Amino acid sequence: MSKATDKLQAAQQKAMANRPKVGGFPYLAETLRQADVLSNTWTLPSCQSIYVLKDGPVVFQGTPLVSGMVDIPSFDESALIAAIRADQTGKSTFPEFLEATWKSGVIWYRADFLKHTVTYGGVNGESYVESYPAAKT
Repeated sequence: MSKATDKLQAAQQKAMANRPKVGGFPYLAETLRQADVLSNTWTLPSCQSIYVLKDGPVVFQGTPLVSGMVDIPSFDESALIAAIRADQTGKSTFPEFLEATWKSGVIWYRADFLKHTVTYGGVNGESYVESYPAAKT
């Protein structure tokens, strides 16, 4: 493994061990930022996640949400916001969040740990940007 993968893995382990159930994403984001992670881009439904660190980029291949040929859901901002709020209040697991996000028509999202924003994108160029509060770790 490289310095980047070692730092990312250590930060993820720290975040998962200490992350609160409610409002956990800001804690995770701050833990990653402190480990020199600049951004994280998820591609749905493949669940490929690319982390950009000061030490170099790292890819993580998760379990895809679909297999074979499927239609892409239409972008539904209100369904996306509902999925985000469910995650923020601890009412969904991360896999459930990914599934709900996909079903709302999101094909990618990017967390910018320096700007404290997450941008969600649809197949036809739709987007929704949400800021999140800074957290202490």
